[in-house]
Amino acid sequence: MAEQDAKPSGPDLSQGVAFADLADGSLLLGHVGDEQVMVARQGTELFAVGAHCSHYHGPLAEGLLVGDTVRCPWHHACFSLRSGEALAAPAFSAIDCWSVEQRDGKIFVKEKRPAAAKPSSKLSGKALDKVVIVGGGAAGFAAAEMLRREQYKGSIVMLSNDDAAPVDRPNLSKDYLAGNAPEEWVPMRGDDFYSENGIELRLKANVASIDARAHEVVLSDGTKVDYDRLLLATGAEPVRLPVPGAGPSQIHTLRSLADSRAIIERAKSAKRALVIGASFIGLEVAASLRHRGIEVHVVAPEKRPMERILGPGMGDFVRALHEEHGVVFHLEDTVAGIAGSKATLKSGGSLETDLVVMGVGVRPRLELAEKAGLRIDRGLAVDAFLATSAPDIYAAGDIARWPDPHSGQAIRVEHWAVAERQGQVAAQNMLGLRQKFDAVPFFWSQHYDVPINYVGHAEKWDELLVDGDIAGRDCLVRYKQGGRTLAAASIYRDVASLQEEVAMERQAA
Repeated sequence: MAEQDAKPSGPDLSQGVAFADLADGSLLLGHVGDEQVMVARQGTELFAVGAHCSHYHGPLAEGLLVGDTVRCPWHHACFSLRSGEALAAPAFSAIDCWSVEQRDGKIFVKEKRPAAAKPSSKLSGKALDKVVIVGGGAAGFAAAEMLRREQYKGSIVMLSNDDAAPVDRPNLSKDYLAGNAPEEWVPMRGDDFYSENGIELRLKANVASIDARAHEVVLSDGTKVDYDRLLLATGAEPVRLPVPGAGPSQIHTLRSLADSRAIIERAKSAKRALVIGASFIGLEVAASLRHRGIEVHVVAPEKRPMERILGPGMGDFVRALHEEHGVVFHLEDTVAGIAGSKATLKSGGSLETDLVVMGVGVRPRLELAEKAGLRIDRGLAVDAFLATSAPDIYAAGDIARWPDPHSGQAIRVEHWAVAERQGQVAAQNMLGLRQKFDAVPFFWSQHYDVPINYVGHAEKWDELLVDGDIAGRDCLVRYKQGGRTLAAASIYRDVASLQEEVAMERQAA
């Protein structure tokens, strides 16, 4: 997360800038007093808003203007230029809006405008007084926040089997694990957010079953919680492959704040680490442990890291990047067993290790949905409005398999921003707003100082086009099937990534 600039940059917008200097469809960074402000021009219309994304403080003036919205170049959050509202996660908080006027051939930014209250949603259909959310991750938090943002006044009960309030999970394998971010950065919101917004957050709450007919959620202690609308956002859990000889607590996985804390504690005395799996999470862990000065070996069965998702060129780049930072790969190999501090490989070699982390993927938590008789299809099947096969039950996040208008098929993805955006749309639909979930999937990954952004969804492709230089860390890679771009990965091509996202949206419209 970037810090606020010590001194504001750009022109003093209160003194005016020439209208002719701001081309149609462009963005201009300036300041009013000590505050950074961005001016946007769309035709003859002018807007002035806060210059930084409310998510990780990304520079909005380096983003993309789309209609009367602006998109952040870092993680594709979207803001209304008219109200400042955060229209799409991963940002939730609005940005400031300023009064702006044009006179004498110049643009002047005046005073900051007061935040506009959002009108209450007009509910349609059945009465809605009680919403229950099962899950305390990205989708669950986003749904609760959106319900209150839409001025829903009824009760919200969030049931989480975690012992911590919703956290910014991407940080757990990146800056927080690397030691670059304090723990106070990790929660999505402070504890007072839930009490101030009337959200009853029950931690360590294990849901045993759902009675869809009675509209009841039953906890493991027998407590029953009734609902008018229910959101299932149970997420996923790390896959644990059996490793002969390994003790039950010897191999770490990373999903929760407690998991990250445990790895950090073990890393304090570790000199050598073994990462099982060359997934995004596995390699982000490898990068974070290298930042801590720990020797890292990665063992994985594939020929190239992440080739199935990113293709051979990007896979080779990711491997080379990690090797530049001292990571040692043992590819096309697996761990055959662990005895004490020695890991034996299937190839016959062995590795000494003080810390073992497994990152080989996750599986959706579908048990509750299956027991409740909901339709399962390689995930929990939902329609375009994220409704399940049972009345008044919705689903969002890693468990949901939805009809994706961009790929033309039902898909399930495990991306943080997707889970948040689905939680937001599910909340709106529980309120009767009938919003289709049609967002283009997006995720980002960070390896040392190199970000990789990915928009779209391509399970396979017949053509891979590279614009730029992958090894030179300046590229956009398109994954195409039948001449249609299904996904695009990029390195330091932030605006191009946003443009690909918009193109995919328009292609499906």
